Amino acid sequence: MTPQVTDHKGGVWSIAVPIPDNPLGHTLVHLLETDRGPVLIDTGWDDPDSWETLVAGLSACGFAPADLHGVLITHHHPDHHGLSAKVREASGAWIAMHAADTAVVRRTREAEPGRWLDHLTARLVTAGAPDEHLAPLREARAQGRGRKPPGQGAALPDRDIGPGELLDLPGRRVRAIWTPGHTPGHVCLHLEEEHPSGRAGGFGRLFSGDHLLPGITPHIGLYEDPEETTVPDPLGDYLDSLERVGRLAPAEVLPAHQHAFTDAGGRVRELIAHHEARLRQLRALLREPRTPWQLATAMEWNRPWEQIPYASRNIAVSEAEAHLRRLVKQGQAERVPGSGPARYQAV
Repeated sequence: MTPQVTDHKGGVWSIAVPIPDNPLGHTLVHLLETDRGPVLIDTGWDDPDSWETLVAGLSACGFAPADLHGVLITHHHPDHHGLSAKVREASGAWIAMHAADTAVVRRTREAEPGRWLDHLTARLVTAGAPDEHLAPLREARAQGRGRKPPGQGAALPDRDIGPGELLDLPGRRVRAIWTPGHTPGHVCLHLEEEHPSGRAGGFGRLFSGDHLLPGITPHIGLYEDPEETTVPDPLGDYLDSLERVGRLAPAEVLPAHQHAFTDAGGRVRELIAHHEARLRQLRALLREPRTPWQLATAMEWNRPWEQIPYASRNIAVSEAEAHLRRLVKQGQAERVPGSGPARYQAV
């Protein structure tokens, strides 16, 4: 096995760790050398081939799993956090994550069997999903399938990453930037050191996780606790986070997917414009009352609705709901009183 490894110079490497059966292809796991040993930024998907690729990539960088000192997780998704338990087992490394995402991991870990499936079904019912879409979920619940939420093999973090914290990484200056939206506890990590190439036009390098990608618009969905009474605004959080990263103006961005790139500010502006256009489109669709499911089927995606896989339709509805919440918070839409399933209309 010859892993795809890139030396970004200055003690920074990336290893392309495959994601099985996923169009993204791989997660770019970054390795940062410190005076106490290498630290990983994310780990990759929990899969035997992914683990073998990660180990081979570490070897290509001159290290073994046992050399790892710590792991910084940008967010809790399984293509980033999945191999953390194997890394801890092989190295004894500490694992750090923002407390908001650690809470999601703990909540799913401690949930009663089938609870996450019940929650998904209930949300889709409220969103107006048709019976033919709900039937497989109900069948899975009745047969006892889907008893565990994804990511059960990942480790529970033992350290918090605090917003604005200068992390304890001897010999390096890495500052945590809290960037909620894609998940509630997503963090970017700013390497506050001159670029090894002496590149002008910004300062340092940003490990951006999924917050800022060169050619992909990150999914903005809903992650609240089923028992929570507050109504978060994940899209608003994401847009605020984008502006914060834009002001940071790093010389280079090292994302978790695709490839490294420059002009973070330009990419931030593109993403903000994308979501503004999305909100305008939804408000136009809401000239007549619609459910979140009806909105999702009418929105523009990268393929026709009929070609979107089953699980991806759930993600699309969640994205539609996140945009709806933003419109409601801005006073541009409201729920039709007494509607069930929920319908919304423009104000």
